[in-house]
Amino acid sequence: MGYIFDTHSHYDDKAFDGDRDQLLERLFAGNICGIVNQGTDADSSKLSLELAEKYDGMYAAVGLHPECLDEKSLGDIDIIRQLAAHPKAVAIGEIGLDYHYNVSRELQKKVFSAMLELAGELSMPVNIHDREAHGDTLEMLRKYHPQGILHCFSGSVEMAREVVKLGMYIGIGGVVTFRNARKTVDVVSDVPIEKIVLETDCPYLSPEPNRGRRNDSGNIMFTAEKIAEIKNMSVEDVLTITAENAKNVYGIGF
Repeated sequence: MGYIFDTHSHYDDKAFDGDRDQLLERLFAGNICGIVNQGTDADSSKLSLELAEKYDGMYAAVGLHPECLDEKSLGDIDIIRQLAAHPKAVAIGEIGLDYHYNVSRELQKKVFSAMLELAGELSMPVNIHDREAHGDTLEMLRKYHPQGILHCFSGSVEMAREVVKLGMYIGIGGVVTFRNARKTVDVVSDVPIEKIVLETDCPYLSPEPNRGRRNDSGNIMFTAEKIAEIKNMSVEDVLTITAENAKNVYGIGF
């Protein structure tokens, strides 16, 4: 059994169409113990569940990503509710706010609120996307008090402390290895390892030395090595503790 848990992936992405099954079989035969594939809309949430059905160590989050919203998104909430009943659906995600792109902020907030309400109704954790929307994201967290992960954390040390105080986990991926990642390094240094989980966001955000190439869960080792360096820990301890954190937040037992 492996000991690396990837809390946030997108293996339904077209970047994996050429070798998806071969890659996942190799990863699970190696040192990967768990992967949670994140839905971004109704269709990708269904695909995430199909992948989860295929592999013992694969699980799915189902949700509506802020970049993928349109006029019919509010009508998809009932579909997400139905998909969340699947035994391998472990979270509502990927949900949140993204003010980088030109998607109606009003619509984003409506859908995000509905997804947080759904997570509360179903007693499920969430996986939250926050890009250039730190203030409004924190406001939502304070209002709904969800359990789960703030993925690919890009906020300040002060924000991370508040997120942890609210009971959530901080998702750290390949960005921490980048040369210009001072803020992320400071966050990792400050946040207790017991509140950190590892992720890829693959096929995106490959860590150094593979930056710019297609990412996959095997690259988490580079992220773990950087975190071990920052926190003066062994890589094995980083991987073991963060895998336990992931299993705890998602309610997964092996």
